[in-house]
Amino acid sequence: MQPTLHDHDAIESHHGGNRVDKHPIRFGVQTGQQNIEWEQLRAFWGKADSWGYDSLWVFDHFYPIFVPNPTGPCMESWTLLSALSQNTKRARIGALVNGNTYRNPCLMAKMAATLDQVSGGRLNLGLGAGWYELEHRSFGIDFKTVGGRLQALDESCQIIKGMFTQEKTTLKGKHYNVVDAVCNPKPVQKHLPLMIGGHGEKVLLKIVAQHADMWNMGNADADEMKRLIGVIERHGDTVGRNTDEIEKTLMLALCYKAPKQREETLAGIVTMMAQTTPDKARDRIIIGGKQECVDKIERFIEAGVTHFIFMHNPPMTAEEDIQAFAEDILPQFRSR
Repeated sequence: MQPTLHDHDAIESHHGGNRVDKHPIRFGVQTGQQNIEWEQLRAFWGKADSWGYDSLWVFDHFYPIFVPNPTGPCMESWTLLSALSQNTKRARIGALVNGNTYRNPCLMAKMAATLDQVSGGRLNLGLGAGWYELEHRSFGIDFKTVGGRLQALDESCQIIKGMFTQEKTTLKGKHYNVVDAVCNPKPVQKHLPLMIGGHGEKVLLKIVAQHADMWNMGNADADEMKRLIGVIERHGDTVGRNTDEIEKTLMLALCYKAPKQREETLAGIVTMMAQTTPDKARDRIIIGGKQECVDKIERFIEAGVTHFIFMHNPPMTAEEDIQAFAEDILPQFRSR
């Protein structure tokens, strides 16, 4: 079984000298389960687990995202993750990240505790405010305002953490009214890590500072990650939390030793999504040969990132890149 987030060597914190755990350098892969068949996904997860990746993730959407046609095939995340957990032995697993609006938080806590049981204590629980309006409208799920979604996320964090650790949990909030909610059995992990995804600086990152064990950001360069980590630290000072405890994770594209055409295609997609230039888009991708990729990872580590999660969405990304990266580069960071 993999170590939990709190099993690592202690270091001196920059917040008042308190001793906190040092997060090891980790690498993971996220596979969006759209336009792919079960057997392909099952086989890839088994291989990625054997290649030595620390974490494997699905996404939490009912429809394909970022494609012209949202009616294509897309498998439901929790059912899928439960099945995939039985096809992996070592990697930690999770959804990057679950939409809070899609499920009642008590149900979420029960599902997470159950999956932690059946996976042998390997679950990271990802949670976000929710953003894909089409899914909400189509499924009849209340989309709420941005402020409402963030309030609901904060309440859910309180409820879920309570249900993991307390005999009974009660919360009378603006969005949830929970009375003596019980989660039995509890998760295998005494402290099941809660990951919060997003980058809203005033509210979302304050929720991260208050509740998260892990924070996830997507498609940022090293300077932006350093700036946002600074925002989290300032919120931590406000809420009285040492945010060094929070594992800073980044989801980004991988294009390792790839043909020039695939490099250009992927850089073009990131350029469009980030609304930036091709040169700046390259700063948001682990791309090129071994030394360029290692140097870029080092820059992110200097900014405070310790967990890198590569998006795998064929044909934009390639399985051979993910395998070659694991063989060539993962060993260099294992002694950190």
